[in-house]
Amino acid sequence: MVEALKKNPKFQGRRGPVVLAILDGVGYGKYKEGDAVAEAKTLTLDALESSCPHTKLKAHGTAVGLPSDEDMGNSEVGHNAMGCGRVFAQGAKLVSGSIETGDLFSGETWKTLVSGVKQSGGSLHFIGLFSDGNVHSHIDHLKAMLRQAAAEGVGKARIHILLDGRDVGETSALEYIDPFEAFLAELNKGGADYRIASGGGRQVITMDRYGANWDMVRKGWEIHVQGKGRQFASAREAVETLRGETQAIDQDLPPFVIAEGGSPVGPVADGDSVIYFNFRGDRALEITAAFEDDAFDKFDRGLRPAACYAGMMEYDGDLHIPKQYLVSPPSIDRTLGEYLVASGVKQLAISETQKYGHVTYFFNGNKLGKYSEELEDYVEIKSDVVPFEQRPWMKCAEITDKVIAAIESGKYGMIRLNFPNGDMVGHTGIYQAVICALEAVDLCLGRIRQAVAKAGGVLIICADHGNSDDMFEHEKKSGKVLTKADGSPCAKTAHSLNPVPCIIYDPESKGEYSAQLKEGLGISSLSATSMELLGFTPPGEYDPSVLTFK
Repeated sequence: MVEALKKNPKFQGRRGPVVLAILDGVGYGKYKEGDAVAEAKTLTLDALESSCPHTKLKAHGTAVGLPSDEDMGNSEVGHNAMGCGRVFAQGAKLVSGSIETGDLFSGETWKTLVSGVKQSGGSLHFIGLFSDGNVHSHIDHLKAMLRQAAAEGVGKARIHILLDGRDVGETSALEYIDPFEAFLAELNKGGADYRIASGGGRQVITMDRYGANWDMVRKGWEIHVQGKGRQFASAREAVETLRGETQAIDQDLPPFVIAEGGSPVGPVADGDSVIYFNFRGDRALEITAAFEDDAFDKFDRGLRPAACYAGMMEYDGDLHIPKQYLVSPPSIDRTLGEYLVASGVKQLAISETQKYGHVTYFFNGNKLGKYSEELEDYVEIKSDVVPFEQRPWMKCAEITDKVIAAIESGKYGMIRLNFPNGDMVGHTGIYQAVICALEAVDLCLGRIRQAVAKAGGVLIICADHGNSDDMFEHEKKSGKVLTKADGSPCAKTAHSLNPVPCIIYDPESKGEYSAQLKEGLGISSLSATSMELLGFTPPGEYDPSVLTFK
């Protein structure tokens, strides 16, 4: 338990709540072409930025605990940073370090997985996102584990690949598949039998989150575990055929099974071991439940194989999911939410399903549940289960309705909300839909601004990372937009490396702090900023606030 925060002698706070509005995936673009944030008609956002204290915050790389500044930020590490007020080494960095030191391979979980298949003569399976996007996984981690398995005498391995096209180029699958097949061929020269066994787009199978669409997990179970699905001789053949038939980008490609003579090469059987090699937790919990939960009721698993399952990391520290994991996650404590509960501040966290876990679980340092039933309310607006480009406004109006009612109730000292549109629609690569998404959010932001002004509160506008600010692929050296054969821009579906906004709308300000906000800080500064605007002095270990009091 943390102690209550001390009152700030220079500022007692406002009469209304502090509202932290996270515009997911909204940054400051580097290029004019493809910057949907700049092109969209965002009258509210533009007016606030031109009239209010504002600055740019770092939301990628080392500023959010990732290995290098070449690593794009993401919603999970972003909400961790915003919610805990400091920077912790995050998944990719922890896994890479564990591989480099050998700790991953000397741990009991790895030993159990390997010894199990060596004794049974079964297969060691790897399921996960197949790219170097470094958001959910990294292909180098997969390769390192396969090398080690071969060195330890594991005779048979099967890899189930979830195609990305979201954190990397939208049609880059073969750029990973072809070199990987060559990599496996080298390992197999030593007598091993290592093969790709199944796959499909990450938005179609396996990687659902927050219970939004369990049918994705069912499809993944059938493909990976049961070997049921459309058969192909190779992953390359599958991708080329399915892309030609559907015109889909990688994340949306239908599932496939690799087979020989009409039989799948790699279903999961009794005595096998399975590693889910994604290090990020949100899109790992559901497939983990399918493997581990004895009372599972989301779909019919058929005869569940007696396989030993492990995750790359512990995906839920409170519920200890999965039961076995290879690398321990960062231990995040003393979060903003915990401090505010200790200080008697009633809070509301709200978003729709797609980002509900971000303003709760990730914001609270990868912890499920509340610090206080009395002082915290969590509200989830159910997301539509449709492609985001078909409903680019998503549930921003419904979120706004709830937020305005919460402001008007006078019950809350702090409200945090996430509008997912800039990120979720941004990932589709459909530029027109992204423009629509951003303009819808801006309309909602205008409504919230009016409610904040009426209540005498403070509105902090920020983001967890960029995305919709960089919708086209650009040549690195020249900055020129890359184009397809028909001359249209190559869509970029990944996050950006761009800074994000921090705007303070404080209509009852009496000049207690400088209108010039600090520069060069990361999004972790938002915790201390929120505390100060609530009238508290932030803990000494927190990263500094953007405010300078007079």
